[in-house]
Amino acid sequence: MKKDIEFFPVEGIKLAVIKKINELQATEWHVVLINQNDQQIRNVFVTSKGYSNDETVAENKQETSVLRHFYQEINAGDHVVMESIMPEVFHLNNEYWVSYYIGIQIFDKRFVFVPDSIIEDNLILIDSLGLEGVLHD
Repeated sequence: MKKDIEFFPVEGIKLAVIKKINELQATEWHVVLINQNDQQIRNVFVTSKGYSNDETVAENKQETSVLRHFYQEINAGDHVVMESIMPEVFHLNNEYWVSYYIGIQIFDKRFVFVPDSIIEDNLILIDSLGLEGVLHD
């Protein structure tokens, strides 16, 4: 049962929403999972969804579809581009649940980009990617 599983704090795993200019000079945004640990992570499972804070009035409630991603392994110091994200959902909470194994130990963490946190003013250079983005740890 879940209550019998000991969960250790997640360290060295970051999520970033990066801004990239494509070959047509159009802006693209992507969600990237970064493994800054000195060891490989395995059986990485990520769910993502967007949702609004206003749940008091049903007609104001907004939700995106839930997306699921699985990666057999992500090497130490490596990253994966998980999905594209559209600026039209930046006003929502964008939530990512990340679960993975190191050895036989499971790790689990919820990352939430709060509404309007993915903006130009919050962009920083993410050295490991060589791109600008909003970094969440």
